[in-house]
Amino acid sequence: MIRSMTGFARRERQGPWGTLTCELRSVNHRYLELSLRLPEDLRGLESEARQLLSANLRRGKVDAGMYLRGDPATAAALEINQPLLEQLVARAGEVRAAAGGGGQIDPLDLLRWPGVIRDVERDVTPIAAAAMELLRETAADLNEARAREGARIRDMLVQRCESLRDSVATVRARLPEVAARIRARVIERVAQLGTPVDAERLEQEVTLLAYKMDVEEELDRLGSHITETLQVLDSKEPAGRRLDFLMQEFNREANTLSSKSQDTGTTRAAVDMKVLIEQMREQVQNVE
Repeated sequence: MIRSMTGFARRERQGPWGTLTCELRSVNHRYLELSLRLPEDLRGLESEARQLLSANLRRGKVDAGMYLRGDPATAAALEINQPLLEQLVARAGEVRAAAGGGGQIDPLDLLRWPGVIRDVERDVTPIAAAAMELLRETAADLNEARAREGARIRDMLVQRCESLRDSVATVRARLPEVAARIRARVIERVAQLGTPVDAERLEQEVTLLAYKMDVEEELDRLGSHITETLQVLDSKEPAGRRLDFLMQEFNREANTLSSKSQDTGTTRAAVDMKVLIEQMREQVQNVE
């Protein structure tokens, strides 16, 4: 089952530390390109988070964001550095005494002194564990969204393959008529010259001309590419690059068919094939 490279997933998880939110967005890209944003407290998870996403996603430009909103009731407590504060009060007292005892010590000035107030360091291990589990679940949701989009792309590609197969069958059915028409046209032109022509040499020229205009090989290859495409669409492996290669091969055979064509019906069928192939190619660009 093929997967699209386009998708979105979002999940939240609440705990005593607040609310964690994870968002994943992906669009098509030649390779896997990860853009990751984590809360300051969870910066240490970046390597592990990248490994997790790389293991779950093969291709695409992925924008991953993790956000943490703290619970006001559990906001980080402030701690006063008591030894430092006592030293500051003592030194301020010495300065005041040296200045003749004037002036008052402003408590706010003391609190503003670097290092007097510090955040109580909290244990982020529970938050980190919850964040990784949330990222794993969100990545699974993203893959499900990409798989649903991939199923729609697969249905479209299958329909186009069937239309291509019909066009190949139409051209193949016209081959005897086209060959007979080429032969009749050559014989008519020779007759218009009014010059006797060796019958055996004429047959050789007609055969050579028919060989140059024969498209049986192109039709066989187109049929083979259709079969291969349908098999790739049902493969469990990432199929984007393989399908992209097949679209190039489809286009090459359709161009050759068009250039060899000496028949309006065949030319029209070749143009229809090119339209179908281009529609498939546009969709394949989004397949993982």
